[in-house]
Amino acid sequence: MALRYPDIDPVAISLGPVDIHWYGLMYAVGFALAWWLGRLRARRPDTAVAPGQLDDLVVYAAIGVIVGGRIGYALFYGTERLLADPLSLLRIWEGGMAFHGGLLGVILMLWVFARRSGQPFLAVGDFVAPLVPLGLGAGRLGNFINGELWGAPTSVPWGMIYPPLGPEPRHPSQLYEMALEGVVLFAVVWLFSRRPRPMGSVGGLFIAGYGCARFLVEFVRLPDAHIGYLAWGWLTMGQVLSLPMVVGGAALMLWAYRQPRAKVGAQR
Repeated sequence: MALRYPDIDPVAISLGPVDIHWYGLMYAVGFALAWWLGRLRARRPDTAVAPGQLDDLVVYAAIGVIVGGRIGYALFYGTERLLADPLSLLRIWEGGMAFHGGLLGVILMLWVFARRSGQPFLAVGDFVAPLVPLGLGAGRLGNFINGELWGAPTSVPWGMIYPPLGPEPRHPSQLYEMALEGVVLFAVVWLFSRRPRPMGSVGGLFIAGYGCARFLVEFVRLPDAHIGYLAWGWLTMGQVLSLPMVVGGAALMLWAYRQPRAKVGAQR
């Protein structure tokens, strides 16, 4: 017997004319978790970010996530919508954030932060990488509440019926991604980063790990209707964007382990 989607109201709180959406709250939860985990990591003497720099770093990263995520979605998935309704770029509570665009935005902002703080860019990336997965998991929960990014029809016992898409049970692919990109990836990267590692290896593990998780889930996740499958009846845009992450992340780890160890530590 299939499960049934609980039909969650995407609006969490209404304050007069202002609606606060669950999707936006999940982003706030993600940033809060990153800040809290960052406080724990910043206590270590071998990190590139001191406790007093953390608030600035979170602001930099938040700008990269939101601006990069929206622009990335417009470029990769929603060009027609953007041209028809330019203001849609500002309505992030409606969904439409691309992780790959957000990643590029964060990378750019981390580079700016590294330049201003006098720390190696890769060391800053290693500091941030373990802070990200739980926020990704919260974002995927927001996708589930919004009733978007559903999976393909399935006969598995945990298949879920989402009435707007018909009576067929579907893979709750948002929850798969919450588990893999959020919980599993966090455990792997956080545990790996607990010991001193070659500069660049923690960031490389995160990039490759996310790419693998996303590539796998895309096999049971429906592609955007206006894009569809790109080739062979299964290749999606998400897979096209994730495969370079797997290769690039693995290459970064290999490169990192071949370099002489460099001492890293923020001014405290």
